Amino acid sequence: MRDGTVPPLRLAVVVKGYPRLSETFVAQELLALQERGVDLSIWSLRHPTDTRRHALHDRIAAPVHYLPEYLRQEPLRVLRALIRLLARPARLWAAAGLWWRDLRRDPTANRGRRFGQALVLAAELPADAPFLYVHFLHTPASVARYAAALRGIGWGFSAHAKDIWTTPDWETREKLAEARFGVTCTATGAAHLRALATDPRRIELVYHGLDLGRFPEPPDRRDGPGRRRDGSAPDQAVEILSVGRLVEKKGYDRLLDALAALPAGLHWRLVHIGGGPLGPALRAQAERLGLADRLDWRGAQDQATVIEALRHADLFTLTSVIAGDGDRDGLPNVLMEAASQKLAILSTAVAAIPEFITDGEHGVLTAPDAGAIAVGLARLLADPALRLRLGEAAYGRLRADFGMTAGIDRLLRRLTDTVPA
Repeated sequence: MRDGTVPPLRLAVVVKGYPRLSETFVAQELLALQERGVDLSIWSLRHPTDTRRHALHDRIAAPVHYLPEYLRQEPLRVLRALIRLLARPARLWAAAGLWWRDLRRDPTANRGRRFGQALVLAAELPADAPFLYVHFLHTPASVARYAAALRGIGWGFSAHAKDIWTTPDWETREKLAEARFGVTCTATGAAHLRALATDPRRIELVYHGLDLGRFPEPPDRRDGPGRRRDGSAPDQAVEILSVGRLVEKKGYDRLLDALAALPAGLHWRLVHIGGGPLGPALRAQAERLGLADRLDWRGAQDQATVIEALRHADLFTLTSVIAGDGDRDGLPNVLMEAASQKLAILSTAVAAIPEFITDGEHGVLTAPDAGAIAVGLARLLADPALRLRLGEAAYGRLRADFGMTAGIDRLLRRLTDTVPA
């Protein structure tokens, strides 16, 4: 490995859904592994639901195999898999016993579906498949775990956010004990997993980072139309951009309340990119607050469109919170994407966001409540010089410490040390 290359590596990657607009970090990693010479195949638990896809996905050459999303839709495929696996009854019974212990503690239809998908995955993997690498520690890792037991091979995982915080501790402990290794993208997530692991050394912090080669050089925010907008008049309205799914953990209800609390004489408009189930409720909230004519809901968009919006905006905001079920962000990639265009950032001091942004240095971090968010927004809206300074600092932070290459190097070392040749 003196020249920086790695031995040929074959990898079956299990994901929840592919491709997904909201998971550019997965696609970025897959493309980077492909470019390092890894022979990939992708096994997806779900078919895509997004109507668009990123150009990034088109560069990934790996074949994509879709497991039965619902077992009732492909019963013969599941039956054929079971018959094929009966050739190794000891493995089948061991894996079934593992699943049965889980089912007794989690008697849900989803748990049953996981074993059916694992049967198909184990039966349809190539005979010489050496290892399973799975993104997300909840449902996808369960399928990979059962399939690995059925095939008698190892598995490892990459954990992110919701999957870390909403998986029961008993299940996390057992998965950590069986997985050959685990990586996760935040220090807070790594600390939580290490506390549950019998061997904390198996858990490694690997930031996703950002492949800056996929992004244009940032615009010159010191000059040009709109770069000095201070919200003092209608023609000085500051454009705020937010990109994120309309789900509880993104805190958009609090952002709307904060916007409604801004001084009446402060001029702004909000552009939002992203889909999600809370869209109707949030639009209704905006109507009640009298904000509807200052909001532009653009729905889910591809990355090229997101980048153009980042370049045009004056301020980026993402007001993440911890949801009622414990779900929370990790370190949202979109914050690094905003920094790549020297866009000033306002976010909340939640989860791993402070690992990238230091308040007052690389952006403004607030408590996750509407009052604090409103104070931070008012400060940034009225101060173009502050926005310029923070945007420059965030860009420097990104380039110095959050490039993609170092993370891919660490992941490849884990994989090459673990996966049989």
